[in-house]
Amino acid sequence: MTIHKKHSRRSILKGGAALGAAATIPNMFYINHAWAQDVVYDGGVFDAGGATLNVAEWGGGWEEFVRKALTDEFEKDFNCKLNWDSSFPWFPKFVTQGANDPVYDIANWNLPNLMQTNAAGDFFLTTDEIKANVPNAADCWDFAFASGAGVTWAYQPYVYAYRTDRGAPVSNFRDFFAERFVNKRGTYATENGLMHAFFMATAQEFGKDQYDMEAAFTALEGAMPMKISEFTFNMLSLLERGEVDIAVHIEGEALTLKKQGAPVDVWEWDSKPILTQTKTISRYADPMQKKLALALLNRTLSPDFLEPFGEEFLWRPTNGKAAMPSALAAEGATNTADAVSAYWVPDWDFFVENKADITDRLNQIFGL
Repeated sequence: MTIHKKHSRRSILKGGAALGAAATIPNMFYINHAWAQDVVYDGGVFDAGGATLNVAEWGGGWEEFVRKALTDEFEKDFNCKLNWDSSFPWFPKFVTQGANDPVYDIANWNLPNLMQTNAAGDFFLTTDEIKANVPNAADCWDFAFASGAGVTWAYQPYVYAYRTDRGAPVSNFRDFFAERFVNKRGTYATENGLMHAFFMATAQEFGKDQYDMEAAFTALEGAMPMKISEFTFNMLSLLERGEVDIAVHIEGEALTLKKQGAPVDVWEWDSKPILTQTKTISRYADPMQKKLALALLNRTLSPDFLEPFGEEFLWRPTNGKAAMPSALAAEGATNTADAVSAYWVPDWDFFVENKADITDRLNQIFGL
């Protein structure tokens, strides 16, 4: 697994630094408080005495499935209750309430928002601390710990979704920019993480590396006009209706359209960046809540959950002992060390620091 890192702890998005500094109080002032106590978890079941665990995770059909497949039984086994909040984004809530009094005990993230929050203060356990207290983490591939602040439990490769009735198959990253797709290209507005990843992948393809912003701006300007969507499900609709012939997308969602019989297929970017789902545990959660969070993360990383979740949503597992979703296996995907070795996590610290400038320039290019 290649992890591209150019910087360590970076400043957060312009305008957020002051808020983060004001909300984060040095830990030395809190070392005697109960929530600063070390917590040890060995993977077993324990009685939480009716404690409430504050959880931040996506809602809708995602929440419905996770509750049935994981957390309903977790609440019974551990005698606890989950307070589930799906009202994203998490960043302003964390920095407003502060690291020492975390708004959530465990949270699920896409990496750009996680790295923005991690840069604002000492909010989360490190990956080493999690590994020491989450037994199932030992079975995860190395890239699951790339953030340094949580564990990635599921991922999807970035792909081009393209119509198979519009000429030759897509087989190269630069095909998106080819003449045959003029006025038929689809990408995302500047607040969508898929656009962020596409920007860095384009920089890597057309420039020196993923940090070559000018190369990406030039290539994207040359690809205009493009259809700009806010969300992936809307992009699938554009593709199905033939309003776009090629679109930036993620593997699982795009393959659902193929499974439904649409003339659509996917091509995985040859540079192999990935979209991730990553869970963090708040460093200064109360001891019982922190122990429950470790237990919930441990069950999240189990094949018993990852496999049915993958079948439902076509996300790949980071646990090397979990089976690949059958629909992806049918496409040739495998969950082996060799298969995952080329995947990499874009440098989201870099993107967060430069997001304001990148957004302004892309909005000009897109005419937004």
